[in-house]
Amino acid sequence: MDYTYTVIDSSATSKLQLQLYLQEYEDLVCAGEATSATEGLNVVLKFSPDVVFVNLAQDGLEYFQMVTELNQYMPTLPIIIGYATTKKYAYNAIKSGFFDYWILPHNEFDVRKTIMRLRKVHPKHHMPSTICLKSYNDYRYLDTKDILYLKSDNNATDFFMRDGSVVSAFKTLKSFEDKLPQGFIRIHQSYILNGNYVSRINYGKSICTLKNGQEELPFSKTYKEQVDGLKDFLSKTAVGELN
Repeated sequence: MDYTYTVIDSSATSKLQLQLYLQEYEDLVCAGEATSATEGLNVVLKFSPDVVFVNLAQDGLEYFQMVTELNQYMPTLPIIIGYATTKKYAYNAIKSGFFDYWILPHNEFDVRKTIMRLRKVHPKHHMPSTICLKSYNDYRYLDTKDILYLKSDNNATDFFMRDGSVVSAFKTLKSFEDKLPQGFIRIHQSYILNGNYVSRINYGKSICTLKNGQEELPFSKTYKEQVDGLKDFLSKTAVGELN
């Protein structure tokens, strides 16, 4: 499975050199280019790439603001790799959760190390990205990235989508449990959620809050081990932990 990427760079020279290096990797596919923070924001929201390469050499602070804005609209941020002619923005990049920071000009060895670490830390799982709901002669296909959670409704299952719609399927929740890609967690007899959308886990109230802030789903003791696993995963991928 491929990684999609977007390059945001106002310098044609550095962008061209980077793309020449990236062409070597068959599992990297370009999904849009931009020359400014404003254009980059639009391109990233449009294509939802896995990785964003951004030149911070000029107007670096605008790009950090862009990342802040992305966080408002996207359930999970893409992997961001920044680069500049100096270490001026390195601290801000780390604080903003950048995956890596390069010093220009681009170095083939640095690019190779980062791509190999990317594959190791964020492996692509060969799982289908869509799920098919069949009802008689009606076939409906849902992108699993757009599913917030599933809720059991007797012998049927409701899919709650990111756009606010609800899609019903005449199968039990259990029948979907093993068909969903990694990241979907059974937290209750009546709920399976998409872990990518979880913003809070409250053990005192036994509630998982989704990133839209509108949905709070209960979890039960039976599935506490799964919730613990989700908590550990989210903690590892977070920028830091404050006590």
